[in-house]
Amino acid sequence: MTLSTHVLDAALGRPAAGVGVRLEALPGGDLLAETTTDHDGRVRELALDLAAGPYRITFDTGGYFAATGRQGFYPEVAVTFVVTDPGEHHHVPLLLSPFAYSTYRGS
Repeated sequence: MTLSTHVLDAALGRPAAGVGVRLEALPGGDLLAETTTDHDGRVRELALDLAAGPYRITFDTGGYFAATGRQGFYPEVAVTFVVTDPGEHHHVPLLLSPFAYSTYRGS
């Protein structure tokens, strides 16, 4: 099972490079991975071999907006999700703007 993410800056119409991304296992919040998005706004392999269960990805949106000279309303975005089939690839994208965000289960 692999886990990836992709952050798109909807306000600028381009990938959000340099966004801090943290993956935690729940409950308890054990840190599994911490990285930043690449030039294309992606983290291609945030984790490998995750077991079934709940996880949380936290995006440092405040740091990203500060680095791009903008003020955002959400200093971070936390997305909690459940892996039900460890044999499948899981992709958790984030569409971001200073005053809104959206996420979905990608492929």
